[in-house]
Amino acid sequence: MLIRVSYGTAVAMELIKAKMLAKPTTAYLMIYHNGRCINNCAFCPQARESKADLSKLSRITWPVFELKTVLEKLKEGRFSRICLQTVDYEGLEEDVLTLLGAFYNLNLPISVSITPVDREYLEKFRELGVDYIGVGLDVASKRLYRDIKDSLYSWNEMWDFADEIIEIFGKGKAFVHLIIGLGETDKEAIETIQRAYDIGAEVSLFAFTPIKGTKLENLKPPSLIRYRKIQIGHYLIKNRIKRAEEFEFDNDGSLLSFGMNKKELMNVLSEMAVMTHGCPGCNRPYYNEKPSKEPYNFPIKPKKEYLTKVIEKIFGEA
Repeated sequence: MLIRVSYGTAVAMELIKAKMLAKPTTAYLMIYHNGRCINNCAFCPQARESKADLSKLSRITWPVFELKTVLEKLKEGRFSRICLQTVDYEGLEEDVLTLLGAFYNLNLPISVSITPVDREYLEKFRELGVDYIGVGLDVASKRLYRDIKDSLYSWNEMWDFADEIIEIFGKGKAFVHLIIGLGETDKEAIETIQRAYDIGAEVSLFAFTPIKGTKLENLKPPSLIRYRKIQIGHYLIKNRIKRAEEFEFDNDGSLLSFGMNKKELMNVLSEMAVMTHGCPGCNRPYYNEKPSKEPYNFPIKPKKEYLTKVIEKIFGEA
């Protein structure tokens, strides 16, 4: 059986020889499928009508290895978790079960990012060591969802799936994935983040990354300062410091205020606000940007001064 391994994970496993600026703390794996996903998300290299390289997900290359080889490397205990990414195709659920069975004796916690599956499969996943499920809502705007997510699953069905995950796995065990920069307004993004936390889910933020061969290859990624504003909003909501309705937006839905002044914000924020937020042990290095560029999501803790500069810049724009 074959499996894809993210480039950084493959380097950490010594399957590929290369230098790393930040080592992945989770083993990022992707189910191998000799074909494209049956869904047609406009941003995704795996999409049904995409002409992008099938070895890519976001900007990351995922080379193929024998599962047996990968299992041997995982036994060496260099990772705190396995994160299994999937593409949608007929028979996916059974293939996921096969992989989970192969991972079971490694005694590593497992996250699975997957499109909606029947309840019986979620229960089987839990029995085989899965403790978190990633929900690829991706689009933070109901207004834009159908245009960008040409998918078998509607906006409401994705939220229903998140509800079912929480019912089976528990509060905080569903991670709603949101990609910032797909045309959503700040208001839509913040309100979607609030909805996720209100139902008992968590949110993992990604920055849109244009990939050649996808429908959105010519769309620009979000500015860093806009992304930082959404990250800070997420931090305030997650930690129950503020709610979405306390933020201030202009008529176009752009974020004007977090409902607090600069000093108040500095007193409650931590560097965690700009770091990767995912399942325990997830740092997802350079998923959305080249290592030579400032990361959207820091894989390691930045210096305290960095956050001060970000807040100064935000309030300078206000």
